[in-house]
Amino acid sequence: MPPSGDRESIQPRSLDQLVSELDRYPLEAFQFVQQGLSYTVQKIHGHKRDPRASRHVTGQQLCHGLREYALLRWGLLARTVLRRWNIHATLDFGRIVFAMVENGLMQKTEQDTLDDFRDVYDFRTAFESSYRIPPDPAQKQTSEGRTT
Repeated sequence: MPPSGDRESIQPRSLDQLVSELDRYPLEAFQFVQQGLSYTVQKIHGHKRDPRASRHVTGQQLCHGLREYALLRWGLLARTVLRRWNIHATLDFGRIVFAMVENGLMQKTEQDTLDDFRDVYDFRTAFESSYRIPPDPAQKQTSEGRTT
């Protein structure tokens, strides 16, 4: 989804204009998807070395990256934060992405479709049931499994 070589002749609108016209998701939801896209691209492709190299991610990859990014930012509150922004399913991520694509703020390949975002995972399972609190790096575990 990040911009690549060929740009369609879409006159980009500002994110504020898009949010106001769409009136479905708040500005923070769009900003989160943009930040999460950067996180996902970096995680999958690493640092950009060749400016001509593709840095494309699929809808499914982006959904998984957004999940990981949300959990890193908000932990168990991730689902609550997303719900406040009207994001209840992975398809909502797709709607945000395609709204930005249609308004010249993001690009896609010919193979990318909104359906790529449909039912990638269940929000309750992805954000609550499978969440594990990361270990505190300051605490060391002994060989017996005790924390010091």
